[in-house]
Amino acid sequence: MQQTSTTLTRRHRWSATLALLLALTMASPVLADGDKKKKKKTATTEQKSAPKPQIDISKLVWPSPPSIPRVRYLNYFAGVKIDYTAQTKSKKKSWMDRLAGTQSESEKFNIKDFPFQLLGPYGIAIDSKGLVYVADQKVGAVFIFNTETRDVRLIRNGYEAHFGLINGLAIDDDDRLFVSDGKMRRVLIFDTKHEVIGQISEALMDPVGLAIDKQNRFLYVVDTQLDQVIVYDADTLKLLRRIGTTGKNHWLTTPGDFGAPSNVAVDKEGNIYVTDTMNNRVEIFDADGNFLGQFGKHGDGPGYLARPKGIAIDCDGHIWIADSYQDRVQVFNREGQLLTYLGGHGHFPGQFEDVIGIAIDKQNRVFTTEQYPGRMQVFRYVTDSEAEAEKSRREAEQGKTAPKAVDSTSQKGGERVQQQSYTTPQAEREFWLAGRGRNVAVHKRLADPWLVEVDFSNETEVTFGNTYRRF
Repeated sequence: MQQTSTTLTRRHRWSATLALLLALTMASPVLADGDKKKKKKTATTEQKSAPKPQIDISKLVWPSPPSIPRVRYLNYFAGVKIDYTAQTKSKKKSWMDRLAGTQSESEKFNIKDFPFQLLGPYGIAIDSKGLVYVADQKVGAVFIFNTETRDVRLIRNGYEAHFGLINGLAIDDDDRLFVSDGKMRRVLIFDTKHEVIGQISEALMDPVGLAIDKQNRFLYVVDTQLDQVIVYDADTLKLLRRIGTTGKNHWLTTPGDFGAPSNVAVDKEGNIYVTDTMNNRVEIFDADGNFLGQFGKHGDGPGYLARPKGIAIDCDGHIWIADSYQDRVQVFNREGQLLTYLGGHGHFPGQFEDVIGIAIDKQNRVFTTEQYPGRMQVFRYVTDSEAEAEKSRREAEQGKTAPKAVDSTSQKGGERVQQQSYTTPQAEREFWLAGRGRNVAVHKRLADPWLVEVDFSNETEVTFGNTYRRF
């Protein structure tokens, strides 16, 4: 009996041991899966927390180094600040509130606190305080940006004003705001409190671009459907004259006429520059409306125009054009020679998607608006005097570091021979088109960004911060 019980006890032990081993074998894959899931979660968390690549916008300049920069990237704006902080949960309604139909705090909506964003920005204007006004066609409001604090106010359709389809903006010496409305066929005038104080509707069908000659007190209104630029007295708002022939349905190409013009700008002498969009050119008139000249040729490369829309004049008289089809901002001189350009299709800083508006303020800041990203980008124009000062500074530095002439006496005849080492100044450079199967010299204009530098020690000539060989 005792032997039998011992045998049973051993069998029970073996059975328990086998059962334990089997349980561990079954559990090991589950533990392994658990470890894998933990590793996956950890990897996913690390991926999510990995820092995103940042773009150093302080180094974005045009043209690229080592050339003297003429345009610097500053910033961009997209709308009202959005508060992403978690809101405290509101208390649930009591049965009495539900019966009375009252709203809880979370259900209350204040239109003034809504963070509107740019959806279809078009015209731009800057007042005497540096506030930037942007007309948004899709939102139906004029955004007012404080570029220092990034605060935003709005003049909204249905609240401060009644808009149909707002396009262009202009601001005069008294900070009166002029807003063109194509759908309502009028130009509204606002005072400094953003209250409507007047309007212009005479002779208008589709007002778009606006500009004010502050010296001669002229208000220029570009009417795209009429193919005309209509001139009013900026103070009395009376019609003075029309520029261009109407009634030809955008078909006219003769000098002084237009095919669906878009915008207008005024220079220091009171001359006006009009983007003749369908004819892919810019036409120039004096303050009396007399035709002075034109430039522009249809094409899809730098120096050519394809649906030019926005236009502005900088303090040095250069003409900045926003080309909506090429998504480029191109800078020309009065003769129509390309000086530089920036942009291209894309959403990165300095790129555009249907660029429309452009404006330059007294601080030489350049503002652009584009439709599809719904944003306003800000650049800084480096003036001719600033570029010349930078050029002189670089030449002075190079003069300090340049090797001095070394005199040595030759072994033949004892004559003194001067050996001199030259350094090619930064100014004496020439750009050539590269990678096109041939080298093509580009004279007096900046061409494609795909360029290589070639040093020359012969005569050179400075144009818009870069230098070119004289022919």
